[in-house]
Amino acid sequence: MSPDLDDTRPNLSRREWREQLAAARSPFGGPAAVDARSPEGSETPVTILTVCTGNICRSPMAEVLLRERLRDLGVRVHSAGTHALVGHGMTPQAQEIAVQRGAREADASAHAARYLVEPLLMESDLVITMTREHRSHVVQMVPQLMKRAFPVREFARLAATLTTDEARAAAHAAGGDVHARVRAALRAVTDQRGKSPADQSKDDVIDPYRRSGEVYEQSANELLPALDEVERILRAALEKQRN
Repeated sequence: MSPDLDDTRPNLSRREWREQLAAARSPFGGPAAVDARSPEGSETPVTILTVCTGNICRSPMAEVLLRERLRDLGVRVHSAGTHALVGHGMTPQAQEIAVQRGAREADASAHAARYLVEPLLMESDLVITMTREHRSHVVQMVPQLMKRAFPVREFARLAATLTTDEARAAAHAAGGDVHARVRAALRAVTDQRGKSPADQSKDDVIDPYRRSGEVYEQSANELLPALDEVERILRAALEKQRN
């Protein structure tokens, strides 16, 4: 169990909590439900949750791309939707773009949409949303995630003002626990707020659902550079400290 999870668990018995968590992961958990080990033998993997509306376009694209990019670090990446089309796969356009941009075809084809529920949020070290509205939804559900939930393009905007060495130093100052290191790096990202002009109108990734191929490409072109920054900060936090 990730640090802080017991402290933030809703008013449920341990049995009810386990049952709710299991329901959130199954039957539509896909490859993200496979057990994984985080670096340095941590009991539970560092977990990233990506969130959009239907969980069939933007968030699964972010999920499968980040999973592949961070696979060598043992990071668990999964996704959910605020109004998910439960059980539906990724749209063909989103699946095609994800595979073209580096995701594993097996991961993309195995995706099945699921609702965003509290247990998924509670176990997440980082929540990446596709819009500011999605981020507000997350924080309303679990206020403790205020400093660990970001619209993906806002994350990228903030992280761009933080060097890799600064992120690494912040993370490793937190000690050997990988969850603590990630959260320290996220605090460093959050601390960048106010240090550069912010255009919040550019923090959202456009929703391509039921729209043209050109809009799907626009959505991907907004999303992928932001994922570069997510990967950079996570790597700075999790890779072994250099001598």
